[in-house]
Amino acid sequence: MSLTNKSRRQKKNPPLGETGQEALYLRYLSEKKVQVSVKLRDGECVAGWIEYFDDRMIRLTREGKPNLFIYKQQIQVISELPRRGDETRRRARRPAEVEALPPEDVR
Repeated sequence: MSLTNKSRRQKKNPPLGETGQEALYLRYLSEKKVQVSVKLRDGECVAGWIEYFDDRMIRLTREGKPNLFIYKQQIQVISELPRRGDETRRRARRPAEVEALPPEDVR
């Protein structure tokens, strides 16, 4: 009987949005001016960097285009765009392709 009572008292995870991780991640994106792509629920994608955010909205700053204030409830996904140096670093980490050599004569 004590086992059933113990299982009822297991620690519950906090609801999404209340962990503080969203604010930390948005602060990081904002401070570093990381270029992001924001996909909205209607399928439209916009790119820029997050200049400001609060609990209900973000301000997306874009070069050569108007800034956007987007409600968080309209956002489906925020993803980081690759940085200029990232692609060359990825290529450098891949193992070099080795050309197939003909087998040597076995004596």
